Amino acid sequence: MGLFDFGARVMTMSDATWARHANPWSGWSRLSILPLLALAGWSRLWLGWGASIPAGAVLAWAWLNPRLFPAPAGIDAWMSKGVLGERIWLSRRDDPIPAHHAPVLRVLTIVVLAGTALLLAGILLLDPVLTLTGLSVAMLGKLWFLDRMVWIFTEADHTEWPLSPGAGPSGARDRRAG
Repeated sequence: MGLFDFGARVMTMSDATWARHANPWSGWSRLSILPLLALAGWSRLWLGWGASIPAGAVLAWAWLNPRLFPAPAGIDAWMSKGVLGERIWLSRRDDPIPAHHAPVLRVLTIVVLAGTALLLAGILLLDPVLTLTGLSVAMLGKLWFLDRMVWIFTEADHTEWPLSPGAGPSGARDRRAG
């Protein structure tokens, strides 16, 4: 089981949750997780073990965020396409994605993991330069990854996805067919 598959399993994202997460407000506000986690980690300077409360709140936000927003009326927004592209990518065992994405996604995964490792080291060592460098690398890698997810979504031609429970990569249907 890959890292992203593990993350998807932990998040327990149903079709309805994915539809809600396709709301651009959900996707954009979710980008706050790493900066908030860094702040929670640094709060141990002031809060000691009490820093576990903001850290727990950030983890709760990570789980709750995709469930909070209503499904969008349409999927024209860049972030909506990125979220739905990620859904396609996570189901690649059942519906393979074009092979030319794999090398870039491997590199981007390494970039995000390296940035996250630097971020965590910066938090543990209370090193502001290391923390900000790791945060920057992880966030830029994540945004580039999202851009690739938009590309995957566009190539998969799922522009007509109905955003309702039961819809998904294999549930896409051509509305012209009736």
